[in-house]
Amino acid sequence: MKLEDIKTICVVGAGNMGHQIALCCALAGYNVACTDISQDMLDKAEVFAKSYLPERVSKGKLTQEQADNALAKLKFTASLEEAAGKADYVIEAAVEKMDIKRKLFTDLDRIAPPQAILATNSSYIVSSKIADATERPDKVCNMHFFNPALVMKLVEVVQGPHTSAETAQITMDLTAKLGKIGVWLKKEIYGFLVNRILSALAQEAIFLADMGIATPQEIDLAVTNALGHPLGPFRLMDLTGIDLSYYISMERFQATGDPADRPSPIIVEKYIKKEWGRKTGKGFYEYS
Repeated sequence: MKLEDIKTICVVGAGNMGHQIALCCALAGYNVACTDISQDMLDKAEVFAKSYLPERVSKGKLTQEQADNALAKLKFTASLEEAAGKADYVIEAAVEKMDIKRKLFTDLDRIAPPQAILATNSSYIVSSKIADATERPDKVCNMHFFNPALVMKLVEVVQGPHTSAETAQITMDLTAKLGKIGVWLKKEIYGFLVNRILSALAQEAIFLADMGIATPQEIDLAVTNALGHPLGPFRLMDLTGIDLSYYISMERFQATGDPADRPSPIIVEKYIKKEWGRKTGKGFYEYS
């Protein structure tokens, strides 16, 4: 299989990451089917696409023809069979829960054509935890986009011990075709590159907040004004979703049994209150 063989892409998950990844692929000229079990999520994703593209045209970032072509190539469906049945490449962007991902990959292995590559956008779960749910482990890898996917340039391509060099190379080639910058990790490691660095910062920031040393807002001010980061760790968690931080910590704790990996008190409190950040209108900050 070569990059030229990829004509149709399936994106599983119409949430914050999925619908933007789908739009990236459509803008690059691919036929894209975005699927989700939630019709509400699909409707919101379609509304976003129909508002985002005209905005880019009005700002001179896209021509009307480019916007029209992208919209024509993008469809939203609640049917996994319809979305993946003719896909040459699948990007899974579902919730960060192992059992859900394994079930999805089992279904995708059954539905997608035998030559199709099955990639996960997971930010922490390595694909070797999922690949054995399929009959094509050599065609399973991580293809990790960053939030917001339409803006952020980096994509981490992670080649697990089961992943063929061909699969990783095609994924790197696809990354470039989407206008992104790829880094190829030839060894799996929990958290990959960027999130290992970010999580070390976030872990210390959460500890300082839990101990009452400073408020989340004060810590963000320190990080943005002293370290030059565009967003502080708490503002970033609001953007990516505090529920995601909770799920990642719980998955890690269940895997290691180490109490240090459990979500911190401040994350648990926000999760229970459903103050998950931008998506709910309130996290460490409030959003109208």
